[in-house]
Amino acid sequence: MQTRTLGTRGLEVSALGLGCMGMSQSFGPRPPRDEMITFLRAAVDRGVTLFDTAEVYGPFHNEELVGEALQPVRNDVVIATKFGFAFDENGRQTGVTSRPDHIRTTVDGSLRRLRTDAIDLLYQHRVDPEVPIEEVAGAVKELIEAGKVHHFGLSEAGVQTIRRAHAVQPVTALESEYSLFWREPEDAILPALDELGIGFVPFSPLGRGFLTGQVTAGTEFGEGDIRATLPRFEREALQANLALVDLVRTVAERRSATVGQIALAWLLAQRPWITPIPGTRRLERLDENLASADLELTASDLAELDRASATVQVQGDRYPEAMQRMIDR
Repeated sequence: MQTRTLGTRGLEVSALGLGCMGMSQSFGPRPPRDEMITFLRAAVDRGVTLFDTAEVYGPFHNEELVGEALQPVRNDVVIATKFGFAFDENGRQTGVTSRPDHIRTTVDGSLRRLRTDAIDLLYQHRVDPEVPIEEVAGAVKELIEAGKVHHFGLSEAGVQTIRRAHAVQPVTALESEYSLFWREPEDAILPALDELGIGFVPFSPLGRGFLTGQVTAGTEFGEGDIRATLPRFEREALQANLALVDLVRTVAERRSATVGQIALAWLLAQRPWITPIPGTRRLERLDENLASADLELTASDLAELDRASATVQVQGDRYPEAMQRMIDR
């Protein structure tokens, strides 16, 4: 597996990481724990070193799963997790919070669940409008100085928030959605990251399955599958958005690759400090995704994909309205 460095802070990771959220929530029934532990260790054997989790996934279950699976190889991997959500006494998410005392408590809980003495990359999961980002960055800086955290990250943060946080504690990476289906980061985010020396970790690099070529106009999303609640996957929007998949498939067939491999190779070609984290629970899909790191697209391929993306106006917001309001601008 090729490696990349996220920004200028020296954090080296595999060219493709693994998003672990789906092993605990959002994509149907939770798989058996022992199967997912075996799967995570198989990913390590294949050269994956960046594993992305969060306190809120489950909640708590995903960190526990990742911690148990990776404990035997802890020194060989980079574990990224996130803080920023509040929970009630029953463990239900109740909103966002990034108060410094909450951050410290959350990190102690994450360290325990992850079975480690330090978090490699700690993201603020969503920006808290009630807490100045300088206070958030300051709290993480103290955790770094205490040895509990190695690198600071932000998720779904806007340019001004990134700049303000970076001035207090250098930001190693930003995690936000980016794919052929969602290219908004190119307008202002990518130039700012380039200027500041910050790496980029795109989540949903396959458009939550759209860009695997496996979703069709007749696909039904079952109970517990978040896509059943997302505007992009409503019937009319889904049918319209599949036009982009058809155009990407043209390139895939010419290159003897899958639609998903082309989509991931396109992302890897955008910047050398981009590391996508496609999520999967299936070994065959993991192998397919990882093969994209060895697929070098030509200038002609990239131009054709850019034209395809410009041709299709993606229908539907990324999230329902309540979740959209959590995105920092």
